[in-house]
Formats: sequence, C-alpha cells, structure tokens
Amino acid sequence: MSETGTITPEIQIKKLTEDLEVETERVLKLYAAYELQEKEIVDFKAEVEVLEKEIVEREIEKESLEALLTEKDARIRELEMRASKSGKQVEHLEPELQKMEERFAREKDRLGKIFSIAEELDNDLRLAVIELNTRDEWYMDHMSLFEDLNKAIKRRYEMVETAVEAERQSQHMGRAIAERMDEMVEARAAEMTIEEAADVSATEVENMDVSDTPSEENEEDEWTWSESVLVGVMEKNGITDRDAFVEFAKSYDMDGNKYLKGSELGAAAADFVAKDAPAEEAVAEEPAEEASSDSKEPEVTWRTSGDTSGDQ
Repeated sequence: MSETGTITPEIQIKKLTEDLEVETERVLKLYAAYELQEKEIVDFKAEVEVLEKEIVEREIEKESLEALLTEKDARIRELEMRASKSGKQVEHLEPELQKMEERFAREKDRLGKIFSIAEELDNDLRLAVIELNTRDEWYMDHMSLFEDLNKAIKRRYEMVETAVEAERQSQHMGRAIAERMDEMVEARAAEMTIEEAADVSATEVENMDVSDTPSEENEEDEWTWSESVLVGVMEKNGITDRDAFVEFAKSYDMDGNKYLKGSELGAAAADFVAKDAPAEEAVAEEPAEEASSDSKEPEVTWRTSGDTSGDQ
C-alpha cells in the first residue's frame, strides 16, 4: 500500500479544515492589515493636505516677509538718506541757530521791558478806573443839576424856535399884505385916468417926509452887536478906539446879517491889533494880559443870554 492509500477521507477533511482555518486566519490578518494600511493611507493623505496647506502658507509668509524686508530696506535707505540730509542741514543751520539764539536773547530783553511797561500801564489803568468811578459817582450825585440844565437849554431852543417861527409868520403876513396892497394899487391905478394919476404922484412927492429917505446914520443904526462882548474883546486885545474898531469889524460880517458875533469881533480884533502892532506892541501886551482874566466872563454871558437876533 502507498501512503495516499493509507490517508482516509476523514483525515484529509481534518487536514483541509485545519488548512482552511490557517488560511482563513491569514486572510483575516491580511484584511486587518489592509484596513490598517488603508486607514494609515487616509491619515497620510490628510497629513499631506495639511502639510501642503502649511507649505502654501509658508510660501505666502515667505513672500510677505521678503516684501517686508524689501520695504524695510527701502525705509532704512530712506532714513539713512534723511539722516545724511539732516546732518548736512544741521551743519548749515548751526550758524542760523546761533543768530536765532542772539535774537531770542534780544527779544527776551525787549519782552521784559514791555512787561514792565505793561505793568506800569496796568497800574495807570487801575488808577484811571478809580478816577472814572469817582467821576461817575460825582456825576450820579449831580445828575439832577445836569438834567435841569438840559431842560433849561431845551426850553431856550424852544423859545428861539418859537420866536423864529413867529418872525417868519410875521414876514409872511407882511409879504401877503404888501402883495394885497400892490393889487389894490394896480386896481386903483387901472380905474384912475392919466390926469388923476399925475395929480396923485405930484401930491405924494410934495407930502413926502425927509426922514423917510435912507441916510448913512440909519444904515449905521442897522448894525448890532453885544456890547459886553465888544467891550471884552477890546479889553482883551488892548483896543481903545471904539468907533474905529467897529468900522473895521463891519467888514468881517461873514454871514451878512449885520450882527457882529463874538467870533467875528475876535477875528477883526486880531487883524486890527496886527495892523497897528509895530507902533503899539509894547503898550498893547500889558493891557491884553490884564484883561485876559476879565474877558472870559462877558463871553460866557453873551453865550448864555445873548441877543435873540444873533441866534436867528
């Protein structure tokens, strides 16, 4: 008998079963190893992706760092250029700095002087404020007097305006009456015959009064002035010839109203004295100085209570 002939089917089945178990175990091990390898491959792929992303990020960081380094180098070069320029400017500006320091010292001294002057002005201002407060207090204490004086002045101007208005109305009435008389005369003359008109004119010539004709005396009487002002001006300027001075002053009536005001008399007196100054200079100085204190009072009297005709 051969060897195969001695192997029974049972033994063979058992052997095959054992081989199957062994192979099954191997297959399971291989499958487990395959699954493990597959998991490792998946992990490796994920790790590769992460590493690729990191590589890309590192490249981006590298490029950004290179750009920053380039920009930094440019800034460093620019700063170096500025530093060199600043050094050159400092070299050129050092003399100017010395000049500015000298100017600063001078301006500082001037400022000190100005400050001292400002302090003095401040003190003066305080004194002025005190004086103004004192003046205001005095004004408040005497305000009633000024109000009464203002009322009196207003009353005087009202009286002057009333007098002027009355004079205007009187002149208007006079002109109206004169026009009415002229109309009546013209109407009467139209009714009269030529012979009656001649008789009337002859009668009027015969009955005319001599005093109605204008004379030099009447013309002179029309000139008016304030006697107190005239005396004060003559005393102040040392004028003794009253008539000559009055005749001389008539040419100084600037407004042509035949009323010699104080300003017109003063101007006439100055020219009148200057005309005779070479002959009477030594004699005219002493009376003018003695009369200077007395001439103020008549002028104030004339200003406060002068003639109404001068104001008109």
